[in-house]
Amino acid sequence: MSDRYLAFANSTSGRRLVSALGLPAPLLLERWMAGRSRPVDGALLLGGEGSLTSAVMPFANKLTDALFAAREGQLELPRWTAEHGPKLKALVFDASGLTRFEQLIELRDFFQPAFKGLDKCPRVVILGRAPESLKDPIAASVQRSLEGFSRSLGKEIRRGGNVQLIYVGKGGETQLEGALRFFLSPKSAYVSGQVLRLNACGEQVKDWTRPLAGKKALVTGASRGIGAAIAETLARDGAEVVLLDVPPAKDALDALAARLGGRGLALDICAEDAAAQLVEALPDGIDIVVHNAGITRDKTLAKMSDAFWNSVINVNLNAPQVLTQALLDAGKLHDNGRVVLIASISGIAGNMGQTNYAVSKAGVIGLAQAWAPTLAKRGISINAVAPGFIETQMTAAIPLTIREAGRRMNSMGQGGLPQDVAEAVAWFAQPGSGAATAQVLRVCGQSLLGA
Repeated sequence: MSDRYLAFANSTSGRRLVSALGLPAPLLLERWMAGRSRPVDGALLLGGEGSLTSAVMPFANKLTDALFAAREGQLELPRWTAEHGPKLKALVFDASGLTRFEQLIELRDFFQPAFKGLDKCPRVVILGRAPESLKDPIAASVQRSLEGFSRSLGKEIRRGGNVQLIYVGKGGETQLEGALRFFLSPKSAYVSGQVLRLNACGEQVKDWTRPLAGKKALVTGASRGIGAAIAETLARDGAEVVLLDVPPAKDALDALAARLGGRGLALDICAEDAAAQLVEALPDGIDIVVHNAGITRDKTLAKMSDAFWNSVINVNLNAPQVLTQALLDAGKLHDNGRVVLIASISGIAGNMGQTNYAVSKAGVIGLAQAWAPTLAKRGISINAVAPGFIETQMTAAIPLTIREAGRRMNSMGQGGLPQDVAEAVAWFAQPGSGAATAQVLRVCGQSLLGA
């Protein structure tokens, strides 16, 4: 469903009226388009004195052809100034060297002038070291303080921009390229205020134009909406896709599978023999599993029936657990595989009239965190993506006032698109993204809910 206010605010007459009345003026977000050659379409500014910059420099010129440094002579790059430009499309600040409270002023010194020269839809990534990995309590406190700074910056950046914080663990430096290719590009358009941790991972992407080449991916709930977008994006990135949905959706499922060169699988994931059917349907196993299938049955707790409660728990929470266990027991989930669970910010913040849904989605996050240590022994990562307000058929059915509130209650002042969720899933599915596991990535435009 289209966002009429967003379209109006970005029209010629709308911009004048919105400005005159002092109304919010969200920008149309830039999203990844086929044919792009580099993640950053514009100038990239590097700053900070930490050790992680040396890990970025070997691939920095693959991100953009316009690299600048914040200080004269730094990194042997030309110095950027707000007076002489150019407009900045991306910023990377290495804060890993900040270990004392008085050094935190360096954050202001770098970002204050840079924010005066931002282009539309800029991307910002701050690099640090995980506080729990540091023995010095002052250094750990300084690194933890980066979370408050990055989230506040995400609410100040405006212009369709976003800000992320990446804590890089020992050995995680080798996977910075993949993370920056995602977070500095339009693929992360509706992701902001997030904190991720990267650790060591032996897998590497061989071809950035098709990072999932040679991989086979299963997507549940794939016939429409977010599931269809995930399937399309994984196929775009080179994966062979197996699309699963309920038997009534078979025609739409088969049509999408044919278009993507994949295979449709009509299956009720809550059936007693669903696990056995799935294992039989995957004789050669699978590399990527995306548990996207989900339902809502909204009622306040006082009016919640057994049927409403149990159906949501069975589809959203029990089925992913049962099917994943079956794939593992049958040896069908390959070593170095990737499992991605679709959660929701409702599972983080809760939502009135959605106790059953919030329970199920919080449980999905729990599955990712609980499974991670065991799966890591085989090089398998498991992560959750938590969408906020995404423009789908489901959200189109929400009453107007609630729908508008959902769209506006985030730093970007608009709803996301299924593509935004799909891009996050595709990043977690990449070989090198095994560096991240047991993580929750919110795709919500930095929603005020649960922030």
